[in-house]
This record gives sequence, C-alpha cells and structure tokens, in this order.
Amino acid sequence: MTDRSVFKLTLPILFGYIPLGMAFGVLFVTQLDYPWWGATLMSLAIYAGAGQILAVSLLAAHAGLLEVFVALFVLNARHLFYGLSLLGRFRGAGWRKGYLIFGLTDETYSLLTSRDRTGDAAAEQRRDVLITLYNQSYWVIGSTLGAWLGRAVSFDSTGIEFALVALFIVLTIEQYKVLGQMLPIWIGAAAAGLSLALLPADQQLIGAVVLATLTLLTHYRFHRPTEATGSQERSHG
Repeated sequence: MTDRSVFKLTLPILFGYIPLGMAFGVLFVTQLDYPWWGATLMSLAIYAGAGQILAVSLLAAHAGLLEVFVALFVLNARHLFYGLSLLGRFRGAGWRKGYLIFGLTDETYSLLTSRDRTGDAAAEQRRDVLITLYNQSYWVIGSTLGAWLGRAVSFDSTGIEFALVALFIVLTIEQYKVLGQMLPIWIGAAAAGLSLALLPADQQLIGAVVLATLTLLTHYRFHRPTEATGSQERSHG
C-alpha cells in the first residue's frame, strides 16, 4: 500500500471531519471568550472530537471542572478498550507508539482494524501513523477554518450547538443498529429525566451519568448468572 493509497483510505474521514471540525471551531469562538487559535491548539493538544464540542458546551454553561472531567471521561472511556486491543499491533513501534495511542479516535480505530495488512510490521506501523496523522490534520484544518470564519465573519450562530446533540443522536442510532437493544437507550432517557426533575442544573449531568451507570451495572449483575445457568442447562440437556 502506497502513501497515496493511505490518503485515499482516509478520504471518508476527511469529508466528515472538516465540517464537524468547522462546527467545533465556530462554537469555540462564539461560545467562549478565547482567541480563535485556541481552537487549533485544543485540536492539536487534545484531539477528542465530540469531547471537544462537549467541553465547549459545558464551559459555556459555566459547568464545574469536576463535571467537565466526568463527562469527558465517560464519553471517551471506550478508548481505553481500543488501546488495549491494539497493544500487540503497536509493540515495537518506538516513538510512534505514543502518537498512535494519542490519535486513536473511533474513525481511526475503524481504519486501523479493517484495512488489509502485510507481514512487514515496521511498514504497517508507518502506515498506521500516516492514517492517524491524516485524520488529525483534517480535524485541525476544520477546527481552524471554523474558528477563523466564526471570528472574521459576522453571522447568527444560534442553534449551531445542536451539532453535538445531532452527533449523539446519530451515535445512539448506530449503537442500536449494532446491539439491537432498546434497554440502554430507555435507561439513559429515564436517568436524564430524573436528573432534570430532581437535581440542580450544575449536578444534572453527573447525576444522570451515575444513575445510568449504576442501573446498567445492576442489570448486568442480575442477568449474567441467569444466562450462564441457562447455558449450562442447555449443555447438560
């Protein structure tokens, strides 16, 4: 696979990251009192995609640092499992390993795990770095363009923060298609409703996350033994 082929492989990411990165950039300069290049710096140093949009929304709403930390940790906790599943592939990558772990977004993970590979580990790790670098470049370019346009051009950005809501709606639909289960969605909706009704505004997000997590863990705890027992009964039968 040539460098040109690697670039072609990342084209779908380019068409997604540029507009979403621009939405983040516009949100950054219109919601926060920071210079436009702060969006570029955030995309270079943090590179969290939806996490960056969520952070801007929370900071604009004057959320506490604890709430921001918990929200971003929960949102990006899946990356822990991404990294663990690729530790063997990244072994021996040297200085590249740190960047490969840092730049492991959902889309990059999908490309790294689905593309055809050869037996040359060094060459494959170099291509993995190129894929990761290309994808982050698209996000940085989109963020910079959005932030610069948001600062240089006067327009009504009301409602653009809905980009985050729309993103999570899409992610929820995709998860439902994969899992085929409505229960996690109903649990999340119920937890959000209870938090809105019972908790003050600055504690609603943490309350919803904690409530949904505890409910899911309880559900898993009581259903796992039943499934295991059922499997044993079928095997004995």
